[in-house]
Amino acid sequence: MSIWTAVIVLFSVIMVFSIIHRLSGSNHPIKRSFLSASCGAATLFAVNLTSIFTGVTLPVSLISLLVSIIGGIPGVTLMLALNLYF
Repeated sequence: MSIWTAVIVLFSVIMVFSIIHRLSGSNHPIKRSFLSASCGAATLFAVNLTSIFTGVTLPVSLISLLVSIIGGIPGVTLMLALNLYF
């Protein structure tokens, strides 16, 4: 996957989330979409930062970064659960 493909996918996801947030009545849909995406990325960073103490780690790749940005905190939780079982 090239860098331009990743940029287009991220832009598309942010725009789709912005439309969903706007339809739900939010006054600042783009701001809310960026907040959701940044919370997911921060959660992935926090999981890897605390891996020294907990022993739980998630490999940072393009796919895991996309899942954490698209899914947010539930996406990172899902990856942790899948990492536990597989």
